[in-house]
Amino acid sequence: MPTCVEMLPSGILVGMLRNVVAVVLEEAHPFELGVACEVFGLDRSEEGLPVYDFALATDRPGMIRTHAGFSIEVPHGVQRLATADLVIVLATDIRDEYPAPLLDALRAAVARGAWVLSICSGAFILGAAGLLDGRRCTTHWRHAALLAERFPLSRVEPDVLYVDEDQVVSSAGTAAGIDACLHLVRKLQGAEVARGIARRMVVAPHREGGQAQFVARPLPVDEGESLAGLLDWMRHHLDQELTVEQLAARAHMSPRTFARRFQQETGTTPHRWLTNQRLLLAQRLLEGTSEPVDAVAARCGFGNGATLRHHFGRRLGTTPQAYRRTFAGA
Repeated sequence: MPTCVEMLPSGILVGMLRNVVAVVLEEAHPFELGVACEVFGLDRSEEGLPVYDFALATDRPGMIRTHAGFSIEVPHGVQRLATADLVIVLATDIRDEYPAPLLDALRAAVARGAWVLSICSGAFILGAAGLLDGRRCTTHWRHAALLAERFPLSRVEPDVLYVDEDQVVSSAGTAAGIDACLHLVRKLQGAEVARGIARRMVVAPHREGGQAQFVARPLPVDEGESLAGLLDWMRHHLDQELTVEQLAARAHMSPRTFARRFQQETGTTPHRWLTNQRLLLAQRLLEGTSEPVDAVAARCGFGNGATLRHHFGRRLGTTPQAYRRTFAGA
């Protein structure tokens, strides 16, 4: 996979993700196709964002029927996967078998260092290629049991939005594909690029992969019951020590009720939500400032550089210094 880095006019450094191919089979789902096109197929160079060499490929080039009844023209065969940095395997009707040339091309892509990313039922194609064996993975919650049954060597996590597992990223249904794509952009090109694309798409710049696919209480009965105001306050006070007891008192709830309500409304725990928000802030500061790592850690609420390095390594697989060298705009 390419490791060269290029500076955009905006000062953003990019690399490692240029050539993107989306696999479209018969009965492809239009929304998931639209996700791939929206994230990687548009020219946003006027905003200083990278332009990807984006293409559609299939086992039999030509007119491909979609799940919604209309057809689209797909010009490339599976040979197009041979030059891709990222192959997106889109949702389609689940089958007993998939085209052997496609499975061979997917295996070859991973073997040479490319990334593959499945959306929804696209995970079954990765499974048929053997790419889920020994790996954690996910799919739409309705298909999770079948995925585990068909590919018993995989470790299916049915409740999460997406899983990043050693070059193979799998995501749940529909909107979770957006989260997975932006996660990979963030990982390979930095938080600023991912945030710029998300801003154009008018979506949240980041939802943690371990967040639940659905929340038990997505719409509060009335605005007064929502934790939105508290979440916004927490984002502006990340440098402070924020305990469940303190937050519960601010929300006028018992700690137990608050923890339950937080899980219901956000799909995750207060601790994981705070850690995630602090890491996002740390990424922005490392990209956009020259502040020492200890100062960044203090501003984000990690206290010191050692704690920041611990969370960076655990969640992002790198160090703050290495992240800054790769993605800093200066």
